[in-house]
Amino acid sequence: MIQESSALVSAARELSHRVADLPFTDPVTHVYNPLDYAWAVHERYLDRYGQGTKRVIFLGMNPGPFGMAQTGVPFGEITAVRDWLGLAGPVGKPATENPGRPVEGFACPRSEVSGRRLWGLFQERFVTPDAFFAEHFVANYCPLVFFSDGRNVTPDKLPAGEQKPLLAACDAHLRRMAEILEPEWVIGVGGWAEGRAAEALAGLPLRIGRILHPSPASPAANRGWSAAAEGQLRALGVWT
Repeated sequence: MIQESSALVSAARELSHRVADLPFTDPVTHVYNPLDYAWAVHERYLDRYGQGTKRVIFLGMNPGPFGMAQTGVPFGEITAVRDWLGLAGPVGKPATENPGRPVEGFACPRSEVSGRRLWGLFQERFVTPDAFFAEHFVANYCPLVFFSDGRNVTPDKLPAGEQKPLLAACDAHLRRMAEILEPEWVIGVGGWAEGRAAEALAGLPLRIGRILHPSPASPAANRGWSAAAEGQLRALGVWT
C-alpha cells in the first residue's frame, strides 16, 4: 500500500514541476500552484488517503480560491479538511500573490461551497473518511489556480495556445494516476472534467461518467445538489 501513495507523491511532484514555468498571459494576472506552496498538506493527503487501489476516482477541474488554493487538498473546504479528513499543516504563499485573493491557509475565513457540498455528501454516506477512501479518491485534473485580477479564470477559458502544454501535462498525470490506482470508474465533477478524462484515459480499461458540479453558480446544484449527484451515481451503477 505504501508503494501506491509514494507513486502518487512522485507523480504529483512531477506535475508540479511541469506546470511551474508555463507562461500565461492576458486575461490571467496571477497563477497559484498549491502543489508548491501547500505541498506539505497535499503530500499528507496522498500519503494518508492514496494507499491501495481505488474503485472510483472523482475528478474536479482545478482548485477553487477558497478550497485547494488554501489547503492543498482537492475541493479542500477548510472545515472538511481539518475536521473530517483530519489534515493540517503549514501553507505558504504563491510567488506573486493576488491582493484580492490572498492565501491565508487554514485561517482563511471563507468557505468553498463546492467543497462543502462534495465532502458533505461523502461524510453523510460513509461517515468516516477511511470508509470513503477504501474505494474512492478525489483529485483535480489541473493543479493551478488562475485569476484575472479578482476574478477566477477556469482552464477552459485560457487561450488555446496556452491550454495545449497545460493539458498535455495534466493528461499525462491523470493517466499515471489511473495506472497507479487502477480505478473501475473516473467520475468527472462537471462536464469539462469528464471530457478531459475521456480524452486522457482513452484505451484504459475503465469507465467514465460525471456528476453535476456542486458550484453555487449552478442553479441546478442549488436545488438539492447532494440528492442529484447521488441519483446520478446510482443511475451509472457506481453506487447502489
